Amino acid sequence: MNQAKILTLLSDFGYDDVYVGVMKGIICQINPNLTLIDLNHQIPPQNIAAARFSLMNAYPYFPQGTVHLAVVDPGVGSQRRAIALKLDQGYLVGPDNGIFSGIIAENKVITAVELTNSQYWRISQPSSTFHGRDIFAPVAAHLASGVSVQNLGREINPETLVKLDIGECREITNGIAGCIQYIDHFGNLISNIPGRFVEGKTWCVEVQGLQIPGCETYSDVEVGEILALVGSHGWVEIAVYKGNAQVQLQRKYLDHLQILFLGDC
Repeated sequence: MNQAKILTLLSDFGYDDVYVGVMKGIICQINPNLTLIDLNHQIPPQNIAAARFSLMNAYPYFPQGTVHLAVVDPGVGSQRRAIALKLDQGYLVGPDNGIFSGIIAENKVITAVELTNSQYWRISQPSSTFHGRDIFAPVAAHLASGVSVQNLGREINPETLVKLDIGECREITNGIAGCIQYIDHFGNLISNIPGRFVEGKTWCVEVQGLQIPGCETYSDVEVGEILALVGSHGWVEIAVYKGNAQVQLQRKYLDHLQILFLGDC
């Protein structure tokens, strides 16, 4: 059996209400010895794309066997599936709405189950609006305490899991076209273009007709100036040194941008 003792939590619940605390209470009722780590509870409401990116970037940094519980679930109470996934490095528990698609694009799903075994739910008739409390939190706690993923429900084909379509970056003449896949707390606009595409090149990012120079660090420009660089997450991003690129450019999730190489900047 899996002996994982770490359980991470991610949601769009915020901290103004008791929802996060209630989920933790349910988990502690099942196993108070688990280590609970909050990844983020300030995901913009119903923003599955933001949750996808956050999970994808946190997943590699946790020990083998970690269970990741994610609840950003605008389809709660509908026919969308509740799922648990087993991967080489850990486990994922949450709604089948594309929230895990960033992780599973880079990591093989060993086992996928629909959470149909109510023995591991809080109650057999869960709330139609709070599956985080009644299904996902207790299932994640049982999984982290050693219950086999196969016991949690009906096995499903991983190929049927919902994939969130944010588009793929693609080569264009003298550059790469992509989109904004995430906007962080600082207002940095993080693209879906991996940093490897600009290694060893002179480049800029073009957005709204504005050409933004590619730099190495935020301080390569003056305070308040806009720049592009490869962030610590490995993706090309647009930033304002000691400022907010999202506010300045008024860009949003999935807006298009492109990288241009020397000669076109």
